Amino acid sequence: MLREYKLVVVGGGGVGKSALTIQLIQSHFVDEYDPTIEDSYRKQCTIDGEQVLLDVLDTAGQEEYSAMREQYMRTGEGFLLVYSINSKNSLEELQTFYEQILRVKDSDQVPVLVVGNKCDLEMERQVSYEEGQALANSFNCPFLETSAKLRINVEEAFFDLVKYVRSSEEAQRQQRLKDEGVSPQQQQAQNKQAQQSQSQSQSQQVSQQQANGAVGGASGAGAAAGAAAGATGAGSSPSGGGAAQKSNGAGPRKQQTQQSSSGGEKSKSGCCVIV
Repeated sequence: MLREYKLVVVGGGGVGKSALTIQLIQSHFVDEYDPTIEDSYRKQCTIDGEQVLLDVLDTAGQEEYSAMREQYMRTGEGFLLVYSINSKNSLEELQTFYEQILRVKDSDQVPVLVVGNKCDLEMERQVSYEEGQALANSFNCPFLETSAKLRINVEEAFFDLVKYVRSSEEAQRQQRLKDEGVSPQQQQAQNKQAQQSQSQSQSQQVSQQQANGAVGGASGAGAAAGAAAGATGAGSSPSGGGAAQKSNGAGPRKQQTQQSSSGGEKSKSGCCVIV
């Protein structure tokens, strides 16, 4: 069972939230601006050697959808706060988004990462790198500048957020153990047990994949042998061979899926989808 991380992309309108998300999921840059109400994407990837499933929610940035934001903020585990380096106003808007996240989550320790997008538009820059870094410092969170167009720091932004979620969860777990009076030795034993369990689970997944591959190879070999035998039979009995070929001429139809070329899935609607 893959660990799933619910990530929410937040920011003002036109800062490139959808472009970043689609570049991550589909390795494709969307040049046209189409205001988003809510799009949900899923992608399986490997972060620090662990297979994980990212559930990314791309949200509306317009003020008229402010009331909707609280719904997806409740379910989010980590948040990308995105502004555009060619819009000073988009940087200032992040303060409002950040305060709303803290209020909805009822915590002052929410995994957040500030992203200055469109760093390829250097000639149009209105927000310096230092200003973006200063805002992130005030939120006590990491900071990156990205370019969805040139695919600069796109994976790094989402992957670093996942790592931040992990470290936050571990810190909370350690605090709970401390509050419960668990000794450092007991904590170490529990950590070792958890690591062994995770390693065993990953080994089982690899073994299962190898077994499935072996079964598939054996099935393919059997099918090839059967086809060869059928061809031999067709040579000795033309009429019988012709009937068999006609019967097998119609193969199973391919099922269509809504998966991206990179393995991600998208679910889009014209109105709010409550997750």
